[in-house]
Amino acid sequence: MNKQIINTEKAPAPIGPYSQSVLAGNTLYVSGQIAIDPTTGEVVKGDIREETAQVMKNLKNILMAADMDFSNVVKCSIFVGDMGNFSAINEVYGQHFPKNPPARETVEVSALPKYVNVEISCIAIK
Repeated sequence: MNKQIINTEKAPAPIGPYSQSVLAGNTLYVSGQIAIDPTTGEVVKGDIREETAQVMKNLKNILMAADMDFSNVVKCSIFVGDMGNFSAINEVYGQHFPKNPPARETVEVSALPKYVNVEISCIAIK
């Protein structure tokens, strides 16, 4: 199997021993993204909608680096610090999947990296 590491400067650099994404055959596995602005390296502060918008922007930029977009996404995993934010996160997330949204799960967790409120990963297929 061919495995290619896909990284872009338009998304946050990994903060540990992992890649932004890995292309294995026609399948792209995108690591969980949080609301870090790649130009400043800082966490986007504000309400949950702004945070989710930055997460989705980071995912979009990684997909684009692999010559894909949200229409290629078949599965997402959403991790939230507070399920009370679910509807606001869902509102922003849904704007990126207006038709035929991917499979997904949403899980509340006790903490996320850098104490953000949402992290999203995805799997996409060419």
